[in-house]
Amino acid sequence: MNIRKMKIEDYEAVYQLWLSCKGMGLNTVDDSRDGIEKFLNRNPDTCFVAERDGKIVGVIMAGSDGRRGYIYHTAVSPDQRRQGIASKLVDAVMTAFKNIGITKAALVVFDRNADGNAFWEKSGFTVREDLVYRNKSIADMVRIDT
Repeated sequence: MNIRKMKIEDYEAVYQLWLSCKGMGLNTVDDSRDGIEKFLNRNPDTCFVAERDGKIVGVIMAGSDGRRGYIYHTAVSPDQRRQGIASKLVDAVMTAFKNIGITKAALVVFDRNADGNAFWEKSGFTVREDLVYRNKSIADMVRIDT
């Protein structure tokens, strides 16, 4: 298995991977090819894919605001799970964050995503009970829950 930086040419394979993962939340604006290209251009060193036999089997997208790192859309192909792929992707992001001076990372997981929440807890990410996550859409978008 090979972990490498994600590039826009990976988009179709990555999007299909996201669709194969129960519990992913996607939308038609941010997760479109254009939306992902903007994200990659802004965060060229913190998004990674895992490849096995020339096929993308895992992905993690991450970015920063200069103070904190944020992790998005981490996924591993259902038939490739429990092999350490997600952990290696997280390690790659944490190293990338450290290299750019980021000292704390955050993420959001749907509460109904039991597998995802179990993984993040096992990886040392704690639940913040003192925060309320708020969100406001600026553009019209359609949400796609897989």
